[in-house]
Amino acid sequence: MYKVYTHIVSIAGDVITVEAEGIGYSEIAHVATRRGTSLAQVIRIDGKKVSLEVFAGSKGVSTGDRVRFLGHAMRIASGDNLLGRIFNGSGSPLDKGPELWDNPVEIAGPPVNPAKRIIPAKMIRTGIPMIDVFNSLVESQKLPIFSIAGEPYNELLARIAIQAEVDIIILGGMGLKHDDYLLFRNTLEEYGAISRSIFFIHTASDPIVECLLVPDIGLAVAEQFALRGKRVLVLLSDMTNFCDALKEVSITMEQVPSNRGYPGDLYSQMAVRYEKAVDFEGAGSITILAVTTMPGDDVTHPVPDNTGYITEGQFYLKGGSIEPFGSLSRLRQQVNGKTRDDHRTIMNTMIQLFASYRETREKLAMGFQMSAWDKKLLHYGKIFEDKIMSLKVNIPLEKALDLGWQILAESFLPEETGIKKSMVEKYWAKSSR
Repeated sequence: MYKVYTHIVSIAGDVITVEAEGIGYSEIAHVATRRGTSLAQVIRIDGKKVSLEVFAGSKGVSTGDRVRFLGHAMRIASGDNLLGRIFNGSGSPLDKGPELWDNPVEIAGPPVNPAKRIIPAKMIRTGIPMIDVFNSLVESQKLPIFSIAGEPYNELLARIAIQAEVDIIILGGMGLKHDDYLLFRNTLEEYGAISRSIFFIHTASDPIVECLLVPDIGLAVAEQFALRGKRVLVLLSDMTNFCDALKEVSITMEQVPSNRGYPGDLYSQMAVRYEKAVDFEGAGSITILAVTTMPGDDVTHPVPDNTGYITEGQFYLKGGSIEPFGSLSRLRQQVNGKTRDDHRTIMNTMIQLFASYRETREKLAMGFQMSAWDKKLLHYGKIFEDKIMSLKVNIPLEKALDLGWQILAESFLPEETGIKKSMVEKYWAKSSR
């Protein structure tokens, strides 16, 4: 039996308040107005006062309208029929396809029991050397991409979507510009990856509540595929927009603000989403890559600052490439010893020499005289930036390792690299051919 209330106590922005009993947090309701029916979600319960965010906005809602509570949290269809489809933040089709009601699952469920998780130990290849070689992406990992406005973070996500060796791609767009939405759609269509993808898109002009729903919807669908044995990669852009939506709702609800006006539970709100990353025992996995834009390139901003305590490293996108010294995959050691025996050697040696190149470049800028070794480092650094760091480079891991040996051989003598003799004898001669 549905609970129906015919008196709305207050309307503030897109939030309406009714007096009701026996209502659960995150419960869904229908708000019937003269213009039609809109979905709303419970976002706060204070005694008998129940506040709901109206998906379509409160325009046209009056205090005499009917609110009918459905008795459950929001549900989303799941299954293979979703593949190749594009939906908005409330699960309605954007691609002119039919509405789907198959195998409905509730969103925003609890994280997986740790006893059912297994230790991450499988690499996800992306064809991007700065990820595959130096900061390998691991199944069930949760990683943010720290960036600033203007950097090609959505282009990077789109490229990972078409190249990552996974079964299912789920894209959650939050506050996307229409051009960015088209970028994702057109790129995945062009490279034939749309058939294994599902889009949940919230644009900057859509209701705020749909922005808050996107991660929960995407992760609920991802969990169903993972339980069926699929390797699922969830791409989210942009978590800062998600947190700004949380901030806006908390201000509307007159909650006491925390750092820079964000709600006090910002950490928990993000953690409950990121902790959905999991490798199921005897089934599939969920891996999360989420863009986090940093206002003013400030890593101490509340969103990236809290993110760093939740996730297992980060990719730092700067100057159009993945910055080697700002990026870290804390789980890379779980997989890069199982790829090729020279993987760690190439990773460590090339980064150490690139650090020396950066120091030499500073010396050059200050007018110091360059030694023969400095000149070698400058030569090496330029090749590394062009052939390894550039996001235009698209090669498998093994070819990237071979390229690493070639760059070292072109720039240095074997004894100048510090690589042990057995490894030099095995790979150096091949790279010089």
